[in-house]
Amino acid sequence: MIVIKTSRELQAMRLATRISARALKLAGEAVEPGVTTGEIDRLIRRYIEGEGATPSFLGYGGFPASACISVNQVVIHGIPDHKTKLKQGDIVSVDVGAFFEGFHGDNARTFPCGDISENAQRLLKATEESLYEGIAQAKAGNRIGDIGSAVQRYVEARGYSVVRDFVGHGVGAKLHEEPSVPNYGTPGRGVRLLPGMTIAIEPMVNAGSHKVKVLSDGWTTVTTDGALSAHFEHTVAITADGPVIMTLPD
Repeated sequence: MIVIKTSRELQAMRLATRISARALKLAGEAVEPGVTTGEIDRLIRRYIEGEGATPSFLGYGGFPASACISVNQVVIHGIPDHKTKLKQGDIVSVDVGAFFEGFHGDNARTFPCGDISENAQRLLKATEESLYEGIAQAKAGNRIGDIGSAVQRYVEARGYSVVRDFVGHGVGAKLHEEPSVPNYGTPGRGVRLLPGMTIAIEPMVNAGSHKVKVLSDGWTTVTTDGALSAHFEHTVAITADGPVIMTLPD
């Protein structure tokens, strides 16, 4: 069932999305050579809990950390630890959620660790820009397929591929709500977008094949060909006046 939020509920949800956005910004500032993914996760948890909120991912389906931190060929759901030290040239995807006063905020970004290769820079740029191509289609009256099609066209025109096994989603009182929001699709197809819907649009883009596999820990998802992957995400509200990005730190 798709949940339509009232204006009051959207205002309340803005508190959770702001905390999530600020936690993500803080995480990005901590990405540098020598830092462990566990240290970044601890920083995220400390900030979220310090705001009186709860990390959305901690314990979700048994996930053991407060954030997903995925390095290089890890697409999503990387489990942070205190052994994995970031290296110069890594790309680091951080996915953060915060639950506050009945609502979740969900956002992600891939950060460069120091100086990264030109190929990695292009991947990050294309992935972030594809997110905004998708957001531009998140207008009342459009359909879910318009979002996915916009992302897919932008990504594939630049020689990259969109992950198909994992998709965006509705978000609100639950971390994952209806509808599913694929990063591929056909314009004019799928669920119609209505004011009051809140969705997480999150392109996961690979430098090589779109195929991924989940490792034996049941979470860590990697590209099957070892190619780099990037991940950008915003929680977006559908309004009569156009899409509103909710996961902004200010």
